[in-house]
Amino acid sequence: MFDRLRSDVQCILERDPAARSAFEVLTCYPGLHAVVLHRLAHGCWNRGFKWLGRFISHLGRFFTGIEIHPGAKIGERVFFDHAMGTVVGETAEIGDGCTIYQGVTLGGTSLYKGTKRHPTLGRDVVVSAGAKVLGGFEVGDGAKIGSNAVVIKPVPAGATAVGIPARIIPSKKGESADVTEDAKPKFSAYGITQEDDPLSQAMRSLIDSTASQEHQIALLWQAIEKLAEARERDCVPQDAQREEHFQADKLNQLVGK
Repeated sequence: MFDRLRSDVQCILERDPAARSAFEVLTCYPGLHAVVLHRLAHGCWNRGFKWLGRFISHLGRFFTGIEIHPGAKIGERVFFDHAMGTVVGETAEIGDGCTIYQGVTLGGTSLYKGTKRHPTLGRDVVVSAGAKVLGGFEVGDGAKIGSNAVVIKPVPAGATAVGIPARIIPSKKGESADVTEDAKPKFSAYGITQEDDPLSQAMRSLIDSTASQEHQIALLWQAIEKLAEARERDCVPQDAQREEHFQADKLNQLVGK
């Protein structure tokens, strides 16, 4: 028990630069308190003390602002960072090393009892502030859920989900993010970076393509003009585009490149 608590404290010290000491984490971090109370509630729930498990869960919600159903399964080194207003449903499963921020809902879309209604998070998943993950599907190891995203379908390992409804951005390496002790992925606070916005990526691709086309057109007109001069012919129209005017750099700055 104490080894697991020590591991929980250490993971918070590693992921939160505001954490200054183990004593501060033990006394001032509601995410840690919520996890400890959940383990007690989950133990009661599994032993048939359903009401007691729900009551301990209710106390945890009152003191921490984090609502975790006692039936939910939570792995080791799970960090609820701030996490006020977070809700974790009965059949939800959270893998080892996950980080969950404030306002997150791991909810269900079915009213049928006894079914898998809530999501399963793999290892080292980051669920950003305000995200809603709804349904009994899986979110793969190392995946990231962007802030305020609404995820209603499975997310592959290493991928990023952003938007409403969430769009899936595959891993940049194009392969699953299997986490090993020798090669752990770099932790990404709040899940996503500017490079993970699919609309910005699409806009940058269009801008770069347009700039490339204008450059080619300018080169063609310059070549035609030189040929005309060599043959002493005036066959080049006055409005021929001999110079580039497309402001690719400026537009890229506007979309966040």
